[in-house]
Amino acid sequence: MLSQLYIENIAVIQKATIQLEGGFNVFTGETGAGKTILISAINAVLGARTSRGIIRSGESRAVVSALFTSIPEEVARQVEELGYTVEEGQLMVHRELDAGGNGSCRVNGRPATTGLLRQISSLLIDIHGQRDSQELLSAEKHMAFVDGFGGLEEEVAAYRGVYQKLQQAREKLDSLQMDESYKLQRQDLLQYQLGEIEAAALSPGEEEELLSQRDIIRNAETITGALGSGYQLLTGGDEGIGIVSALGSLGEELDTICRFVEGMEEYQGKVQDLRYDLEELAATLRGSLDDYNFDPRQLDRVESRLDLLHRLKKKYGATVEEVIAYGERCARELDELTFADERAEQLRGEVEALTAQAKKKAAALTAKRKKAGDAFVASIQRELTDLDMPAVRLTLRLTPRELGPSGGDGVEFLLAANPGEEPKPLSKTASGGELSRVMLAIKNVLAGRGGVGTVIFDEIDTGVSGRAAQKIGLKLGQVAKSRQVICVTHLAQVAAYASHHSRIYKQVEGERTYTHVDVLVREDRVKELARINVGENITSTALDSAREMLTLAGN
Repeated sequence: MLSQLYIENIAVIQKATIQLEGGFNVFTGETGAGKTILISAINAVLGARTSRGIIRSGESRAVVSALFTSIPEEVARQVEELGYTVEEGQLMVHRELDAGGNGSCRVNGRPATTGLLRQISSLLIDIHGQRDSQELLSAEKHMAFVDGFGGLEEEVAAYRGVYQKLQQAREKLDSLQMDESYKLQRQDLLQYQLGEIEAAALSPGEEEELLSQRDIIRNAETITGALGSGYQLLTGGDEGIGIVSALGSLGEELDTICRFVEGMEEYQGKVQDLRYDLEELAATLRGSLDDYNFDPRQLDRVESRLDLLHRLKKKYGATVEEVIAYGERCARELDELTFADERAEQLRGEVEALTAQAKKKAAALTAKRKKAGDAFVASIQRELTDLDMPAVRLTLRLTPRELGPSGGDGVEFLLAANPGEEPKPLSKTASGGELSRVMLAIKNVLAGRGGVGTVIFDEIDTGVSGRAAQKIGLKLGQVAKSRQVICVTHLAQVAAYASHHSRIYKQVEGERTYTHVDVLVREDRVKELARINVGENITSTALDSAREMLTLAGN
């Protein structure tokens, strides 16, 4: 359950630490006091999209933290599969918002993304707002309710996998069934391009090697001059003694010296080694002179090859490797066009087989949806009776459709508000109060089948009053026996059934407005319920009525 909520610099809330208990928690307050801000803060810490405008005016950052406790083992295991450890049944979710558009998220102190926050929060909490009731008017949403109730997620995923393969096969088949004249034109173009690339006989890294060769050829005279001079210095050429010959003479002199002077043997050996090394270097320089004896026509051949590569790159890619890759694509496409008829026939067979497979899975899904839908509607009907709507009749209509991403069904709830009326789509017959209660019934039924430990209702009582509001309060109290319920309400009949009541109010201090949250004890609750019922002019009769409401609600 959600045990603690810390809010800092969210709209008019400067700082607030809100303690929450198990059971039925309710928040009340004047319009504009900050009840909606509370829900916005909870949505933010759970990974919902936020705007910079949510940050308190004059501040550069905002913080929201939520502490969840008593997390069931199964939920803890799913959280751990997402990469985060639940310690002693507790999880701390933290989000920081920045006026510059940046921010950060943490789960138990470790970095996370808003996407991960949404995944984790979906295992812990379910928020129902006024917009959810309006979504009931869209028949497209109804299928998800039935599938969720029936636990059909795996069947839907299996069908969707086949359907996606079917769509891919259809797209490939459509791309092959082109105009014959266009096909021939395309084949001619591909053959020309492929022929041009293949005739060039390109190889990866070729351009770099040619550029290196060109650089060497252009500087061949300088290179050979340096090689010749180095060789002549070492050998002396035809006109004098070179370094190698001089070292030989020096060695002979050292040989004589060593016979009379001690300690000179070491130098004699070094001179001899140096002579051998320089003789090897002289041979290498001589061989290199032969290697760099370039034919001037070789530069023309390199330049011509580089020009060819340049022209091909202008047409087919920025590098030689890209040109080669383009040629490979040409070859594949040409092959596909050449054998298009055979490939089309093969694809037609695939489409036929996948269509049969998809229809079979869709039919099985339809049968399970019908069974789940009947049970779902029966469960909702019982909930509606508890919510003072015993005469309302809810039905589910399944209509066959062409295969689509979700199967071959159209799913829609129909409602008959009064006896003797034909059921009609919710968008045509349900009032705002009826929509709120139908949505509450759906949420209760779905919550009973899931492991979510906290359910938040934001003004679920919109459009209802009197007896219906009392029934909603009673129903939320019943739901709170098996999970934590947090509710924002304007109605005393609903608030009276809460086991924990907090009041949200605004105060102007100096030139700034601040929102505060106070936990109410018995007499404070009496005053708050009386305020909700009659406004600021609270009479003793209003207080007595509020006490009676609490007593009748078991509080």
